[in-house]
Amino acid sequence: MANTKPKISALRFFLSAVFTVAGFAAAIIVNATVRQAAAKVKIEPYTFGNVTLDFNILYRLVVLGIILIFIGMAAYAFFDEDRRAKFIRRAPFRFVLGIALAAWDILGTKYLLLPQPFFPGPAQILEAFLLEPAFILENTLYSLRLFLVGFAGGVLFGVGTGILIGWFPKAYYWVHPVLKMTGVIPAVAWMPFALTLAPTPFIAAALLMVLCAWFPIASLTAQGIQSTAKVHLEVAKTLGANTAQLVFRVAIPNAMPQIFTGIGTANGFMFTTLVMAEMMGQPGGLGYYINLSRVWSQYYKVFAAITVMAILFSIILQVVSLIQRRVLRWQKGLVKQNG
Repeated sequence: MANTKPKISALRFFLSAVFTVAGFAAAIIVNATVRQAAAKVKIEPYTFGNVTLDFNILYRLVVLGIILIFIGMAAYAFFDEDRRAKFIRRAPFRFVLGIALAAWDILGTKYLLLPQPFFPGPAQILEAFLLEPAFILENTLYSLRLFLVGFAGGVLFGVGTGILIGWFPKAYYWVHPVLKMTGVIPAVAWMPFALTLAPTPFIAAALLMVLCAWFPIASLTAQGIQSTAKVHLEVAKTLGANTAQLVFRVAIPNAMPQIFTGIGTANGFMFTTLVMAEMMGQPGGLGYYINLSRVWSQYYKVFAAITVMAILFSIILQVVSLIQRRVLRWQKGLVKQNG
């Protein structure tokens, strides 16, 4: 059957690209042309070598960087029909996002119409990166290291437990009740015990993240193992497969969609546990930075840490998604996917 999907014209794609960047261009123009009416906002210059910046200049550079990224995405999407359609669908959202930045800049920085100091403008938030970039980087790396350790431990422990209780009835009998009882308890509730028993606060937080990831990953992995069709196992046995081959070549591949669903679910729990642990007992991390800034009512720093957190965790989720699509590439065309 011939493909009846209408082709997207180059003109329509070009207009959508212009529409995409127009909102962000408006944000730059607003920041550069609207006068600073609120006298309480102090615009301090910061010198880095031969370069002098204030938060308004940095804001314009960041928004310009976003525009260049979208232009690069448009160039990449131009040569593929599906990517063209996807780019066009998201153009209105990107335009509105740029306009929202412009409005936020006016309300939060230029005129201070939003409740202060709780809602600073986007340009003011970027001042934190001019004021203490090294300290923000140090705390970001601490959070990243803690998350990766907890994520790796949670995946290994969760998948291992799921395989055991999904394949071996005796393991299911003894372990599954414990999994159900501990799974409903928030990981942060174990914080006092973890800080007391673990040799360092870092290990305590990592153990809490492993614990909060354990329940969803183990439960869904076990469901995937148990849902393996008996006919597939019988065929594998007929071909001479032993128990290890049945588990690793039949049951685990069958459970991969559920395993990745469990990992995706656990990611959200681990992010929450990470921030809570850093706010309650860690010597560093973005949660620690948020708590420290909140104490001094420096809410622009709080928003700066939240921004870094959002970018960092979005990248992590995107990496996990890429791995999932690679491992489950056989699902392409079989399941619904949102563009």
